[in-house]
Amino acid sequence: MFNTSLSVVKIGNIQLPAFPLLLAPMEDVSDPPFRYVCKQHGADLMYSEFISSEGLIRDAIKSRMKLDFLEFERPFGIQIFGGDEEAMALSARIVDAVQPDLVDINFGCPVKKVVSKGAGAAVLKDVAAMVRLTEAVVKSTSLPVTVKTRLGWDDHSRNIEEVAERLQDAGIHALTVHGRTRAQLYKGDADWSLIARVKENPRIHIPIFGNGDIDSPEKAAAYRDRYGVDGIMIGRAAIGYPWIFNEIKHYLHTGGHLAPPTIEQRIAAIREHLTRSVSWKGPVVGILEMRPHYTNYLKGFPYIKEYRNLLVQKNSVEEIEEVLQQVRTRYAGFVPERAASQPSVGDHPMQTASCHG
Repeated sequence: MFNTSLSVVKIGNIQLPAFPLLLAPMEDVSDPPFRYVCKQHGADLMYSEFISSEGLIRDAIKSRMKLDFLEFERPFGIQIFGGDEEAMALSARIVDAVQPDLVDINFGCPVKKVVSKGAGAAVLKDVAAMVRLTEAVVKSTSLPVTVKTRLGWDDHSRNIEEVAERLQDAGIHALTVHGRTRAQLYKGDADWSLIARVKENPRIHIPIFGNGDIDSPEKAAAYRDRYGVDGIMIGRAAIGYPWIFNEIKHYLHTGGHLAPPTIEQRIAAIREHLTRSVSWKGPVVGILEMRPHYTNYLKGFPYIKEYRNLLVQKNSVEEIEEVLQQVRTRYAGFVPERAASQPSVGDHPMQTASCHG
C-alpha cells in the first residue's frame, strides 16, 4: 500500500520531495502567520492568499500586503486572479519583481463577487479566455506559472481534461484540481476520478495535484494510491491543525500514526501564530484576526467553549496569555482523539464567505 519509490516532483526549476503536500491558498486564512506554523509542521509548498490583479495595479494596500513572505517560506507561490488579460499581465510583472518561486493563477474560486467579474471559476465556461489569460501571465513573468482550478462549471460541463491539455500547451508548469464543480461550491464529496483521468492522460507531462476532502493520513494514502496524483493540496483540514502535514508524511512512510498534539503543543502553536499575527498586522488587527482560529486549535476538548469565549473577548496579548495558561492547567494530560481534532467542513467562521478555490 505504501509506495516509497515515488520520484521527486519538479515545477520548473523548483524541486519538491516525492508526493509533496501543498498548503492551499485560502482568503483571510493563508497569511504569513498561518503559513509559518504550517511550514513548521511539514507543508512543502505554500501560496499567498489570492490577490486581485486589479487591486495590485491600483496599488491597493490590502493587495500589496498579500505579496509579503519570508525566506523561511520558500518554495513559495503568489496566487493572482482576474478576468482581464492586460491586468493579469501587469500583475504578473509586479509579482515577478518580489521574486517568489512561482506565480499561480486562480481559475477555481466559486465566490459570486469573483465569478461576476469573469474571474476565478467563471472562466471554466470559456476555455479560450482561460487560455488567453494564462498565456498573458506566462509571457509576462520569468517565474514558473501554475494553475488551480475545478472540474468544470457544473455537472454538464466537467471539462477538466480539455482544460488540462490546453493549459499545459499555454505554458503552465503544474496544475492543481479541486474535485468539485463551481456549482457544488464546497458541498458534497469531491470527485477525484476525473483528476485521475487527467493524470493518466499520456499527453500530460506536468505535475498534477489533487485537492478536496483530504482530512486524515489514511485518506491521503488511499487517494495517492487510488488516483495516482503527484501530490495533494490541503486547505480546510490545516486550519487550527497544522500537524496534519507531518501526520500524513509519517503515515505514508511508516503506515503508523504520530501521537496527537498535546495541549502544550497546541498552546505553543497558538502563541506562535498570535505573536506573528501581532507582529505582522499590529496589535489591534493581529488580535482580532486571530480570534476565528481558536475554535479549531482547541477542538475536541470538553467544556472548552468557556475558554474560547474568553479568548475572543481579550484585547491584549497579556490577557490572552493568562487565558491560555488557564487552558493549559485545566487540560493538562488530556489529549483528544486524533479524528476529533481535525477541523470539519463549515466549522470555521471564515469559510462561508472566503475563497478556498
